[in-house]
Amino acid sequence: MISFIGKYYHNLDQKGRVMMPASLREVLSGRYPSGKLYLTNAPFDRALHLYPFEEWVKLEDKIRELPKSDEAVMYFLRRVIASAVPLELDKQGRMLIPYEHRQDAGINSEVVIVGQIERIEIWDKAAWDSITDPTKVDVKRIQDGLAKYGL
Repeated sequence: MISFIGKYYHNLDQKGRVMMPASLREVLSGRYPSGKLYLTNAPFDRALHLYPFEEWVKLEDKIRELPKSDEAVMYFLRRVIASAVPLELDKQGRMLIPYEHRQDAGINSEVVIVGQIERIEIWDKAAWDSITDPTKVDVKRIQDGLAKYGL
Protein backbone atom coordinates (compact mmCIF):
# COMPACT_ATOMS: atom_id res chain seq x y z
CA MET A 1 0.00 0.00 0.00
CA ILE A 2 1.44 3.39 -0.96
CA SER A 3 -1.14 5.69 0.59
CA PHE A 4 -3.56 5.74 3.49
CA ILE A 5 -6.76 3.96 2.49
CA GLY A 6 -9.39 1.91 4.25
CA LYS A 7 -11.76 2.17 7.19
CA TYR A 8 -11.02 0.54 10.54
CA TYR A 9 -13.13 0.22 13.68
CA HIS A 10 -11.42 0.28 17.07
CA ASN A 11 -12.11 1.10 20.70
CA LEU A 12 -10.23 3.54 22.89
CA ASP A 13 -8.73 2.02 26.00
CA GLN A 14 -9.20 3.62 29.43
CA LYS A 15 -6.19 5.89 28.90
CA GLY A 16 -7.48 7.22 25.56
CA ARG A 17 -5.19 5.12 23.38
CA VAL A 18 -6.21 3.45 20.15
CA MET A 19 -4.40 0.94 17.97
CA MET A 20 -3.15 2.21 14.63
CA PRO A 21 -4.24 -0.37 12.03
CA ALA A 22 -1.36 -2.49 10.76
CA SER A 23 -1.90 -1.55 7.11
CA LEU A 24 -1.67 2.15 7.97
CA ARG A 25 1.46 1.52 10.06
CA GLU A 26 2.98 -0.14 6.98
CA VAL A 27 2.38 3.03 4.94
CA LEU A 28 3.89 5.13 7.71
CA SER A 29 7.04 3.05 7.93
CA GLY A 30 7.39 2.56 4.17
CA ARG A 31 6.58 6.00 2.85
CA TYR A 32 7.26 8.33 5.77
CA PRO A 33 10.65 7.50 7.26
CA SER A 34 10.58 10.07 10.07
CA GLY A 35 7.82 8.16 11.89
CA LYS A 36 6.67 11.47 13.39
CA LEU A 37 3.00 12.41 13.36
CA TYR A 38 0.89 15.51 13.99
CA LEU A 39 -2.65 15.33 15.35
CA THR A 40 -5.04 18.23 14.86
CA ASN A 41 -8.71 19.14 14.74
CA ALA A 42 -10.38 18.84 11.36
CA PRO A 43 -11.23 22.30 10.00
CA PHE A 44 -15.00 21.81 9.68
CA ASP A 45 -15.94 18.39 11.04
CA ARG A 46 -16.00 17.05 14.57
CA ALA A 47 -13.12 14.75 13.73
CA LEU A 48 -9.34 14.64 13.99
CA HIS A 49 -6.70 14.66 11.28
CA LEU A 50 -3.44 12.81 11.66
CA TYR A 51 -0.58 13.86 9.38
CA PRO A 52 2.80 12.25 8.89
CA PHE A 53 5.53 14.82 9.56
CA GLU A 54 6.39 15.05 5.86
CA GLU A 55 2.78 15.92 4.93
CA TRP A 56 2.52 18.34 7.86
CA VAL A 57 5.54 20.25 6.54
CA LYS A 58 3.83 20.59 3.14
CA LEU A 59 0.70 21.96 4.83
CA GLU A 60 2.73 24.46 6.87
CA ASP A 61 4.53 25.58 3.71
CA LYS A 62 1.15 26.29 2.04
CA ILE A 63 -0.06 28.22 5.07
CA ARG A 64 3.09 30.37 5.13
CA GLU A 65 2.26 31.62 1.63
CA LEU A 66 -1.26 32.78 2.53
CA PRO A 67 -2.26 36.22 3.83
CA LYS A 68 -2.67 35.95 7.60
CA SER A 69 -5.30 38.72 7.57
CA ASP A 70 -7.70 36.68 5.40
CA GLU A 71 -10.69 35.54 7.47
CA ALA A 72 -10.58 31.96 6.14
CA VAL A 73 -6.85 31.67 6.82
CA MET A 74 -7.32 33.06 10.34
CA TYR A 75 -10.03 30.45 10.99
CA PHE A 76 -7.76 27.66 9.72
CA LEU A 77 -4.88 28.85 11.87
CA ARG A 78 -7.08 29.02 14.95
CA ARG A 79 -8.94 25.76 14.41
CA VAL A 80 -6.29 23.51 12.86
CA ILE A 81 -2.80 24.84 13.46
CA ALA A 82 -3.48 25.94 17.05
CA SER A 83 -4.74 22.46 17.97
CA ALA A 84 -1.78 20.59 16.45
CA VAL A 85 0.30 18.35 18.70
CA PRO A 86 3.15 15.97 17.88
CA LEU A 87 2.25 12.34 18.35
CA GLU A 88 4.14 9.06 18.29
CA LEU A 89 3.02 5.47 18.25
CA ASP A 90 4.09 3.38 21.21
CA LYS A 91 5.85 0.01 20.84
CA GLN A 92 2.47 -1.76 20.53
CA GLY A 93 1.39 0.55 17.67
CA ARG A 94 -1.03 2.58 19.79
CA MET A 95 -1.50 6.33 19.79
CA LEU A 96 -2.65 8.38 22.72
CA ILE A 97 -5.37 10.82 21.70
CA PRO A 98 -5.19 13.73 24.15
CA TYR A 99 -8.29 14.37 26.22
CA GLU A 100 -8.83 17.84 24.69
CA HIS A 101 -8.78 16.41 21.18
CA ARG A 102 -11.25 13.68 22.14
CA GLN A 103 -13.54 16.38 23.58
CA ASP A 104 -13.23 18.64 20.50
CA ALA A 105 -14.03 15.75 18.16
CA GLY A 106 -16.79 14.23 20.32
CA ILE A 107 -14.88 10.95 20.46
CA ASN A 108 -16.11 8.51 23.08
CA SER A 109 -15.08 4.87 23.10
CA GLU A 110 -15.75 3.60 19.57
CA VAL A 111 -13.69 5.20 16.82
CA VAL A 112 -13.36 4.87 13.08
CA ILE A 113 -9.90 5.39 11.61
CA VAL A 114 -10.13 6.36 7.95
CA GLY A 115 -7.34 6.52 5.38
CA GLN A 116 -7.53 9.68 3.27
CA ILE A 117 -4.54 9.21 0.93
CA GLU A 118 -2.02 11.62 2.55
CA ARG A 119 -3.58 11.85 6.00
CA ILE A 120 -5.69 9.81 8.42
CA GLU A 121 -9.00 10.87 9.93
CA ILE A 122 -10.24 9.75 13.33
CA TRP A 123 -13.99 9.90 14.00
CA ASP A 124 -16.38 8.96 16.75
CA LYS A 125 -18.26 5.98 15.28
CA ALA A 126 -21.71 7.55 15.68
CA ALA A 127 -20.58 10.75 13.93
CA TRP A 128 -18.98 8.75 11.11
CA ASP A 129 -22.12 6.68 10.62
CA SER A 130 -24.16 9.87 10.44
CA ILE A 131 -22.06 11.69 7.82
CA THR A 132 -21.60 8.63 5.60
CA ASP A 133 -25.27 7.61 5.53
CA PRO A 134 -26.30 7.86 1.85
CA THR A 135 -29.90 8.58 2.86
CA LYS A 136 -28.76 11.81 4.53
CA VAL A 137 -27.02 13.47 1.58
CA ASP A 138 -28.26 15.14 -1.59
CA VAL A 139 -27.16 12.34 -3.91
CA LYS A 140 -27.78 14.30 -7.12
CA ARG A 141 -25.72 17.28 -5.90
CA ILE A 142 -22.87 14.99 -4.83
CA GLN A 143 -22.99 13.08 -8.13
CA ASP A 144 -22.87 16.34 -10.10
CA GLY A 145 -19.99 17.60 -7.96
CA LEU A 146 -17.97 14.43 -8.49
CA ALA A 147 -18.74 14.37 -12.22
CA LYS A 148 -16.94 17.75 -12.52
CA TYR A 149 -13.78 15.93 -11.45
CA GLY A 150 -14.34 12.89 -13.62
CA LEU A 151 -15.27 10.65 -10.68
